[in-house]
Amino acid sequence: MQNVILIVHLLLALSLIGVVLMQRSEGGGLGMGGGGGGGAMSARGAATALGKLTWILAAAFICTSLTLTILAAADGSGTSIMDRFTGDGGAAEESGGTAGDGLDTDALLPPPSAGSEDEDGAPLVPRAD
Repeated sequence: MQNVILIVHLLLALSLIGVVLMQRSEGGGLGMGGGGGGGAMSARGAATALGKLTWILAAAFICTSLTLTILAAADGSGTSIMDRFTGDGGAAEESGGTAGDGLDTDALLPPPSAGSEDEDGAPLVPRAD
């Protein structure tokens, strides 16, 4: 399902690029130039076939973008990438690996500095072991 929507999304993107490139340039940025008041901001702007097609393709492109986002969020595992670094092991145990697969967690923590221990000599920042 997601692959079909992705293919339609890509075809819409290519079609939208083609339709925009086929339209007549009026000069100036954002349709402000061109003189006669027929720019994008005027009430008299004539809705050409390419203009209507551009709006339709743009609306379909936005709909497929939202649909792909919703499908990707539904397929998400619900765990954060940060779970790998904390060593909780929630996501790593489900995948069959260890919490630090290929990660040196000691290298991720800053080195202890003077005054980083409490009265008993225990570090204020717990180290992942």
